[in-house]
Amino acid sequence: METWKIDPAHSEVQFKVKHLVVSNVTGQFKNFDAHVETSNPDFTDAKINFSAEIESLSTGNEQRDGHVKSAEFFDAAAHPKMEFTSTSFTKVDEENYKLVGKLNLKGVEKEIELNVNFGGLAKDFYGNNVAGFEINGKINRKDFGLTWDGVTEAGNIVLSDEVKIHINAELIKQTV
Repeated sequence: METWKIDPAHSEVQFKVKHLVVSNVTGQFKNFDAHVETSNPDFTDAKINFSAEIESLSTGNEQRDGHVKSAEFFDAAAHPKMEFTSTSFTKVDEENYKLVGKLNLKGVEKEIELNVNFGGLAKDFYGNNVAGFEINGKINRKDFGLTWDGVTEAGNIVLSDEVKIHINAELIKQTV
């Protein structure tokens, strides 16, 4: 069994949500961790565990970040981490996979499906084996208890229910 850990210096965990249903606001988690266990070189039997610290969330606007971390959204004080555990990782073709697993967000656990593109394998400057993945999907924020519904004075909805997930993950094979 091989173990791979995410390289946070070469990875990013982002989400996008429509604001006023006309443009996207992008957020990212700055503190996250992931490890993968597999015995197959193509990762088809991969067991994936991922977590992100809610307090590390940034949208580029301090006031908005405070609101998003509050009890009206993520409730970082009561639910400091978002966690994902895979249940299957299925190869679709040479570069694409379907990743299914349980996402635990704000104390709610739901199964989600993500699309994964395998970027390949390489050696880094230190001789480590490195694997690259691009992961995309979407969730309904209300399914996870993120139910705040702001409406402008003109009656416009402030946020869409759909949240797009985008992760670039560079994994480093761990040596024994």
